[in-house]
Amino acid sequence: MLTACAAQPPTTRPSPGIAAPVGVTVGAMPRPMVGPDGKIRAALLLPLSGPHAAVGEAMLNGATLALFDQGADRVELMPKDTGGDPGRAAAAARQAIDEGAAIVLGPLFASETASVAQVAGAARVPVLAFTTDPAQARPGVWVVNLLPEPPVRRVVAAARAAGATRFAALVPENAYGRLVLNAYRRAVADVGGVMVREEVYSGANPDPAVRRLANYAGRRAPIDAQIRAARALGTAEGRRRAAQIQREARIPPPDFDALLLADGGEQLRAVAALLPFYDIDNPPVRILGTPLLAAMPDAGREPALVGAWYAAPDEARREAFEARFREAYGTAPPIVAGVAFDAAAIAAALAGSGQTPSGVTLTQPEGFVGALGIVRLMPDGTNQRGLSLIEVRREGVQVIEPAPERFDDRIF
Repeated sequence: MLTACAAQPPTTRPSPGIAAPVGVTVGAMPRPMVGPDGKIRAALLLPLSGPHAAVGEAMLNGATLALFDQGADRVELMPKDTGGDPGRAAAAARQAIDEGAAIVLGPLFASETASVAQVAGAARVPVLAFTTDPAQARPGVWVVNLLPEPPVRRVVAAARAAGATRFAALVPENAYGRLVLNAYRRAVADVGGVMVREEVYSGANPDPAVRRLANYAGRRAPIDAQIRAARALGTAEGRRRAAQIQREARIPPPDFDALLLADGGEQLRAVAALLPFYDIDNPPVRILGTPLLAAMPDAGREPALVGAWYAAPDEARREAFEARFREAYGTAPPIVAGVAFDAAAIAAALAGSGQTPSGVTLTQPEGFVGALGIVRLMPDGTNQRGLSLIEVRREGVQVIEPAPERFDDRIF
């Protein structure tokens, strides 16, 4: 298996570009895949200006780190600023291909990817895009970021194995929430579970959606009826009985065993804090999350999230990458910096083994190993990753099931 191995921290960065080899013209076939110096040119399309510049810079650092780890002498990065704009992304791809790029790493957003795919497809240059939108995947354009469906399938399978049969979902009204909800429905059906409830919330107030999901009024109705009946007696005994019911009665649990929350950060905290208010407790309800929980190392400070399960890339490798990144750059990386590392490492691994980027070499069955664990690019443009099953604890997180180390093992 081709790997990205650790080395010394970088002290310099690859140059931002290189002149086109003599005789290369846009769209000319065949076009050289390796430059006269023996290096593969890899365009790196990122939002290095505009509102997402900080993310773009972190991703550039991640990709640079990959080359210093294993491929600085075999791959030359050609960073290009897209500004997060589809038109600029297409122009940047066209310029990079004209300068000899044999592979395009990026861009970050789905709208950019659609534009770049047209340019790169015409030149027969493969694209490793950083979007999470599976709709952008196609032969020749690989989505290398974390796709929404595999982590959902991982936690649903784990919950089903633990005895859950009735599932519910509470997701935000946005593109990611819709993708996760659709994936959840499919996963629940595939394990023989039943979708009992699903709610979508918008804006800054998830309370109405949580209340509907909990069916709090319906669950409490029998208790309230008993209290009213006792008070209606109009006696001291009736009042005592009403007070006792109020004090001791327990609202029955919701009609679902597992609940998926598809949010992160402070919004997830706000949603989770409402759950015990409406008597959705863990246990008996197993809370399931998405990889967004991996970006919340202090999630255990919210009591409702303690015991939650989520699936995320190989925890040990991710932590090693984060430590390496901090050593090199002095800051903690976002997870997309690890995705950029993986894409650059794939290009470097191919170059190191004497292969050029193509549909055949990129989709080799054994896959690759990078900052986020094993990854395999599929012929349809999607990817498979080995995922850990992780539980939120008060003091941090605990890996319940480690990620597989090879694609012989079960992959979701």
